[in-house]
Amino acid sequence: MVPGEGECAMGKRKDQNIGEPEGSRKKKKKQVATPRPACSWVHFSRDFIKEYSASHPESSGLKAATKAASDAWKLMGPEEKAKYTTRAREVWDKYLSSAPARAPKPRRQTKLVTRCSPGRLLNVLQQLTPDQKEAVKSMGFGSILGLRCRTLRRSLCLWLLERFNTVRRSLEICGERIPLTPRDVELVMGLPASGKDVVNSGSDELILELRKRYNATNRGISVRLLEERLAAPEAGEDFKRSFVLYVMGTLLCPTARLDVSPSFLHFLTNMDVLHQYNWGKFLLDRLVREISRFRQGKQRAVGGCLLFLQLFYYESVAVGAAYESAPVAFPCLFSWGEEEISEREKQEKELGGYGSGEVVCMERGLGMGSLGYKAQTDSMPLRVVEPMQELSHAQDMEDQEYEDTFTEQEHAHTDGIEGNVACAEIEVVTGSGEVPCGNIKYGCTEIVDYSKKGDHEEACPYAPCTCPLRNCNVVDSSKQLSSHFSSKHWDSGSRFQYDSPLRVSLSKKETFLVLQAEKDGVLFLLSKGTQSIGHNVVITCIGPSSSKECFLYDVISEKGSSSLRLKSFAHSFPGRVEGLPPVDFLLVPFSYLGSSGQLDLETCIWSPTEPGSE
Repeated sequence: MVPGEGECAMGKRKDQNIGEPEGSRKKKKKQVATPRPACSWVHFSRDFIKEYSASHPESSGLKAATKAASDAWKLMGPEEKAKYTTRAREVWDKYLSSAPARAPKPRRQTKLVTRCSPGRLLNVLQQLTPDQKEAVKSMGFGSILGLRCRTLRRSLCLWLLERFNTVRRSLEICGERIPLTPRDVELVMGLPASGKDVVNSGSDELILELRKRYNATNRGISVRLLEERLAAPEAGEDFKRSFVLYVMGTLLCPTARLDVSPSFLHFLTNMDVLHQYNWGKFLLDRLVREISRFRQGKQRAVGGCLLFLQLFYYESVAVGAAYESAPVAFPCLFSWGEEEISEREKQEKELGGYGSGEVVCMERGLGMGSLGYKAQTDSMPLRVVEPMQELSHAQDMEDQEYEDTFTEQEHAHTDGIEGNVACAEIEVVTGSGEVPCGNIKYGCTEIVDYSKKGDHEEACPYAPCTCPLRNCNVVDSSKQLSSHFSSKHWDSGSRFQYDSPLRVSLSKKETFLVLQAEKDGVLFLLSKGTQSIGHNVVITCIGPSSSKECFLYDVISEKGSSSLRLKSFAHSFPGRVEGLPPVDFLLVPFSYLGSSGQLDLETCIWSPTEPGSE
């Protein structure tokens, strides 16, 4: 008998399996890393479901118990949730201290994956009404309306990414190192490079309302939903917020995700102050962070505004001598359409590829933030473009180590690392007795007489301050520290409004609580010490000791009809206060503590006043 096709196939599979050890065809189990600690809600639900199941044997199972736990959690106040929040923090701190540091997974990219899509944005811009365009201009995003480029040159972007130094914030091309600054973003993209830092604002309730309004999920805010909203003819606040979200998610600050990050909602609560922000610095910080995260293997796609890198290259590297007679347009975004880019790419190929041109960023004025570049070089900061030198192995390792930790710390001023002269802007200083302030790395641009340098640095508003959280080593100016805390530790403190009472609770093991003002982001520290008869409580402001801002505050502790109250000024200290500071404090006896040993207080911090006004 002749075997059929099915029997032949079966025999082949049997022959292939001969000689394989038993169980070798089983799929290997993936090694699971140490699971991340649970949040406060999970700790609560576990306890609640056990009690609920025991007291409701007739219930329909886990689903009903989880629903009851969810309803109970929503009705609980901050004081009731404090028990579980504290437990979650303790578990998290233990996890961080015991978990081994994850080794970075550097990858070499062979195909560029990015969510930066200028063409998609251009389609939306072409549909805007005149009123909507005026609304865009009022927010400081008017330059985006002049976008002409539809596609990214991915081969160029990939080439630039391989030569982008995230530690020095520079491009290392054509044998030279070109530093990038927020002023370059202003010149190329037309976004302001001065003003207030982009910080989170608004209460948690407002953020929750905005998330519901935009159907924000864990994946983000749908790009198509934003496109539908922008298609409506209205030009009010909802249009402005939707437009900024769309621009951020498709061009300026895209992340590795397909949808727009809902974290952008945190600085879009007050649309009237949007034009006051330093968007140039924000875009550059995000670009550096996204590239660092990609290189560490934390995401598959490259985030950030790659169009900025592309146009910066076109403007700072000349091919041939065409640049000598070509006028400089502001912003450069207006000069590059599809035809101009295609012609430039053709010239690059004729010369042998990218990097064959000449760096002309000083002649073109990039990084100088003005239109009269050559005429104003005597009074403006000059860019330092140094020839690249071969770095030692030790220096390479140092850069790599810093890059690995940079994304976690989110330090806003990596330009100011000692020895990194090529990455900073320098002033043209006349006179041998004048020197820059020692806090230049934290943002101070003052040039002072050498004999007065010490006096200036004692009173400098950019004096370094440390992050109050124990597991964070970030050191920066108080202003930048506020921005850092808003973005990295937004769930580790309590936000408050000036002149309004705030009830807080410190558990038995908590020794301090960070308070952040919603209006200006100023950080305060409510510290709790222990004495023989009770706890001493004091509020300090995180800022330079020489700060002239005065914040009056009240602290009240109640027990029945009795109450204790302290009214004092919050003295400024550059970080967390250890021990009892030499200032006024409130002593709360142990008898005032709650049943679980927690310290319940009512605080009120008043708006800043001038010294001696009260």
